[in-house]
Amino acid sequence: MVSKIEEVITLKETDYLTLYDLKYTNRLGQKKSWSAVSRKKKADYEKRLFNKESKKDAVLIAAYHEKQDKLVLVKQFRVPINDYIYEIPAGLIDMGEDTAVCAKRELKEETGLEIKKIVKIQKNAFISPGMTDECADLAIVICDGKICYDYLEPDEDIEIVLCSKEELEKLINSGENLDIKTIMTINMFLYAKQSYWNL
Repeated sequence: MVSKIEEVITLKETDYLTLYDLKYTNRLGQKKSWSAVSRKKKADYEKRLFNKESKKDAVLIAAYHEKQDKLVLVKQFRVPINDYIYEIPAGLIDMGEDTAVCAKRELKEETGLEIKKIVKIQKNAFISPGMTDECADLAIVICDGKICYDYLEPDEDIEIVLCSKEELEKLINSGENLDIKTIMTINMFLYAKQSYWNL
């Protein structure tokens, strides 16, 4: 028998997130329940679950600043952890927006930097599938320009950090808060920079 969801029940809906109770049958045929959260309202969430329609929620940006030979990170305050955390730049994709267009817009808004070249877009990266359907594309890019804070939104409390290989090695071993996407990107930069950024 194959595990599958039978029913989606809305538990709590807010402006940005909805909590669902997913009634499913496991591989042994047992009826079970699973809590999940999504950025999508029920109709769109069910399209993703049952029709396998995968409209991206966000873009993640692995940005290499070529002139400075550094990786672009942001250290920002995240309300759910009540702390600052190092991340790669990222942002939500607007309805109907192309991933490449969103990556250019988000990198500019968060850092002031300009994308010179999109090396690759890795599609359908699920962020934390044990609790959410959030899906993102990863844009691997080469950028240029100077850091600028002029385009930040009021709730974006961000410090932009350009890190050399030596600085990244210290950061990854420092015990500082790092999300998993950033750890993976740092390792790409440290151990496979030439192949990932086509240098």
